[in-house]
Amino acid sequence: MKAGASQMSERESSGSLHIADLTVSYGPRRVVTAANLEVAPGSMTALIGPNGAGKSTLLRAALELIPRESGTVTVNGRPLGRMRKEVAYVPQRSEVDWNFPITVEQTAKLGTYPKPGLFAFPRATATATTVAALEQVDLLDLKDRPISQLSGGQQQRMFLARAIAQQARLFLLDEPFAGVDAASEKVIVAVLNQLKKAGAAILIVHHDLGTLTEYFDQVIVLNNSVRAVGAPQEVLESAALPRAYNLPAATDGRGGLA
Repeated sequence: MKAGASQMSERESSGSLHIADLTVSYGPRRVVTAANLEVAPGSMTALIGPNGAGKSTLLRAALELIPRESGTVTVNGRPLGRMRKEVAYVPQRSEVDWNFPITVEQTAKLGTYPKPGLFAFPRATATATTVAALEQVDLLDLKDRPISQLSGGQQQRMFLARAIAQQARLFLLDEPFAGVDAASEKVIVAVLNQLKKAGAAILIVHHDLGTLTEYFDQVIVLNNSVRAVGAPQEVLESAALPRAYNLPAATDGRGGLA
């Protein structure tokens, strides 16, 4: 990773996320119930919970990718719909068609496209922005490689480069560390910390409870509804964590639950 490569730090942008009373149902099944959460500028928050708890659903509903039954989502105090260009989303790798004929550089450059009208990137600026983003995640040497030929860790770093190229204020990432190698995870964490220091608000769906205290400033426990919010160590020691994972009360939940 290239030191000082963060475009976000040059802009000193900041973002915030506020979700109020978000409820989502799939037919008769209520997946998320009256969820309330906040992610402050310059912080990184983990969204944890058992499989099927509604974590990915919450992200997708917040982004209006799926319908909400109720609730509001604001970014920097404005409705998300008016701030969409300031929000970057990194989906799970399983949601992507990796056989699509596109290169690493072309994918990362997609991040420059949400800047329309008078604020559109000139072609040269878009290219420079993309190159800097790929350099930041240590993928510039692979810029001409088809995405189908990337490893899992390289795929995640490429989508992070796309998010960086977007120059967003709020970053929503769905399991960015799933299936990545240790070297890629190290790069991703370092880049996210750069973005955080520059004022970005970052919300990550996460599964490894063992890295909560190392990576995150705040932890939100979700299982249909929000069960706990707090500093990582506080949440790890709370009775709400084993209850959310349907574990015996005597279990502290630190065993790397899925």
